[in-house]
Amino acid sequence: MEKMPAGTTTHKVVKVVKDSVVTTEDLVVEEVPLTIYLNGQELVTMLCSPGEERYLVLGFLVSEGMIDGPGDLSQMKLDLDQGLAWVETTVIKPQAGKMFLKRCLTACCGKGRVGFYYANDARVTNRVESDLRLTVAEVLSYQVALDGVSESFHLTGGVHGGALAAGGRLVRHSQDIGRHNVFDKLYGYCLDNHVATNDKVIVFTGRVSSEIVLKVSKMSVPVIIARSAPTSLALGLAEELGITVIGFARGDRLNVYTYPERLSNI
Repeated sequence: MEKMPAGTTTHKVVKVVKDSVVTTEDLVVEEVPLTIYLNGQELVTMLCSPGEERYLVLGFLVSEGMIDGPGDLSQMKLDLDQGLAWVETTVIKPQAGKMFLKRCLTACCGKGRVGFYYANDARVTNRVESDLRLTVAEVLSYQVALDGVSESFHLTGGVHGGALAAGGRLVRHSQDIGRHNVFDKLYGYCLDNHVATNDKVIVFTGRVSSEIVLKVSKMSVPVIIARSAPTSLALGLAEELGITVIGFARGDRLNVYTYPERLSNI
């Protein structure tokens, strides 16, 4: 087998097609735990794909409202063999103290906690103000570009992919088994490299839930382009937060659900 894509491994599988039974090796995505310790206290265990761990941790902490950005970090040490991240901060927001409890964020939908999600997100969401304008052709070209770098998805079907895009090209691509992790990795990259976001779009392989819209809002990105569908709550939040949601962007078609005025030729 040729060199495996990052974040994949092989596993023996029995394939059955009609009357044919074949035992072979197949690619599967890797899933690993990453436990974050913040100022010596165990905070959360994330289930994720290996790679971009610094960006994942940084994006998660900022999007959760625990720090404002990389400037609040005095140290981040990673032990990827053990799946551990030790973070030391110079500033912790007073309201973040209640978050010091062991939590597990699963790779599937949902935050893994009850009664905290909306109260916390209300502090760190932003209404997005942007003069960005796109054409239909540009929107569709971003989906084609994302498809072109989604090798692991095509080979395994087991990861989500997303990219920050502008000026007709992808600026940064990330992938993960967890939808939320994709956005945290992209956000962490932007924070760590001082990349402006309100003139960018995010193109995404999955569906657009309310949690995804909140992630986009925290990043101050005005447009999300997805291959799949949005939910009703996601669209309500997008209307409130100034975000253009484009779904079912495939081939030569797309649906614009909110703020269609950002597309200049429709």
